[in-house]
Amino acid sequence: MSNSNGSKLFYLVVGNNIKKYRAIRNFSLQDLAERVGLTKKTIQRYENGEIKIDMDRLDDISSALEVGIPQLIEGAESFLGLSLEELNTVNLPIVGRVSCGNGVVAYEEVEGYEPTPKTWIRGGEYFYVRATGDSMNNARIYDGDLLLIRKQDDVEDGEIAAVLINEIVYLKRVFKNDGMLVLQSENPNYAPIFKTDEDQDSIKVLGKLKKVVINL
Repeated sequence: MSNSNGSKLFYLVVGNNIKKYRAIRNFSLQDLAERVGLTKKTIQRYENGEIKIDMDRLDDISSALEVGIPQLIEGAESFLGLSLEELNTVNLPIVGRVSCGNGVVAYEEVEGYEPTPKTWIRGGEYFYVRATGDSMNNARIYDGDLLLIRKQDDVEDGEIAAVLINEIVYLKRVFKNDGMLVLQSENPNYAPIFKTDEDQDSIKVLGKLKKVVINL
């Protein structure tokens, strides 16, 4: 079976399951559409397997129907050759080195990819870096931990961020003082780093720390 045909059958089976549980709940097409913020026509096209449904939208529909996602994809996984876990995850890069030439952030070294639950990354662009050393130990971030970072060029005062310093990525708590950034470690053995106007090209906030994956 071609991948294209498998995909079509997958969405057809999912659509039939949506229709089945909608009938069990005694919801009309309009009822379900209103509960998930879609049009009646879109729900109908989902049920007929006419259009692709992403996992975030499927999660919304499962909540509205008060069933789990496994019930909505029952009998459909085999058509894509995927497990439920694989459908619910995305592979994100583990970045080893970053460059910032001409103001454009580029991943120079990617050491691998980490399967990541889609529920962790709603909205925005994400990547991982790996903690090195002991500078953030008091924040319970230890050498070897994977750090999920949401890509953004600024963070709120006091938040922990991935910061590029001379093309090396560090994790620091960021404080703001009269337009100057103070990059603070969570270990008293390390002095703070100050970003002034003169350091614009050598120091750059890459993103906000969202989650620590502990290295066991």
